[in-house]
Amino acid sequence: MTQSDPSAERLDAVFGALADPTRRSILERLRGGSLTVSALAEPYGVSLNAVSKHIKTLEKAGLIRREIRGREHACELDAARLAEASTWLDYYAEFWSGRIDALEKHLGNRRTRGNP
Repeated sequence: MTQSDPSAERLDAVFGALADPTRRSILERLRGGSLTVSALAEPYGVSLNAVSKHIKTLEKAGLIRREIRGREHACELDAARLAEASTWLDYYAEFWSGRIDALEKHLGNRRTRGNP
């Protein structure tokens, strides 16, 4: 993946969005269903404007969708980009699992030959 690759840019946006604990908390709360921006802002003790900035970051990363209903903005989790990130992480998990398996085999061979 090169930096101009759209999938790399999407992953950068997703991991950047997930880097913030408030944004992860917002995503967790949206697992239960759609919430208005006001409802999302309640537990954080910050301004509505600050929460709106977090929501915009999550929207740009493709992790949530916002629907305007009159004067209210409702947000909903969109997990498709999380699935893309998970696939990317799974690739590296397989790589490291293989490396650990090879190390265990190597160490096991050394033990059977009497080497410390």
